Amino acid sequence: MSTERTAVAEGQRRIAAFEARLPPHVRLEGTAGRILSEALLLFAEKGFAGTSIRDLANACGIRSASLYSHFPTKEHMLAELARIGHEEHHARLTAAATAAADPASRLRDVVRAHVLAHAQYPLLAIVADNELHSLSPELAEPIMRLRDTGRRLLLGILDDGLARGVFDVPDSYLALTAISGMGMRVANWYGPDTPYTPDQVADSYAEFALRLAGTRQT
Repeated sequence: MSTERTAVAEGQRRIAAFEARLPPHVRLEGTAGRILSEALLLFAEKGFAGTSIRDLANACGIRSASLYSHFPTKEHMLAELARIGHEEHHARLTAAATAAADPASRLRDVVRAHVLAHAQYPLLAIVADNELHSLSPELAEPIMRLRDTGRRLLLGILDDGLARGVFDVPDSYLALTAISGMGMRVANWYGPDTPYTPDQVADSYAEFALRLAGTRQT
């Protein structure tokens, strides 16, 4: 399911995590699975544009031409990783949004799910979030739909809370971008040496989000 191999020398790393971890339902079998694992490590550390086909082939221990028997292009590898990341994130947000009725509890649950996805799968989150611009419109379109659904879900919670007098922010969309952005950044600094568990980070960020939303005590 995962590999401990670092993408580059430890002293040169720009991100804290190094394990190519994917959700447990994703089966990484055979050469195709190894390619995805190595692509995840390399794309997260070097970026999509900075990773060559030769880099991928060398990391997998195969010839460059062999990669194309599993993925048509390097872009298709990125698209698969971005799909996995966004589908996992979307499923978590959707489940969290239905767990409570009141806006404050829903905001807490959704932000917690958002942050957990980025803390538990940081490399996947970095690639899915930061490299999406490298995909063609055709490959990016279904992923962008998932991302837009997640935005509208969180915006709906904020607007509902404003309408009920539970939240107090001058602009719900700007609150949305601030809350979602701080959760996304977790993927860049969270790693095995971080002195917090994913749950501790998620719980704290959920409380930060409630404060940012101007949650009023009832």
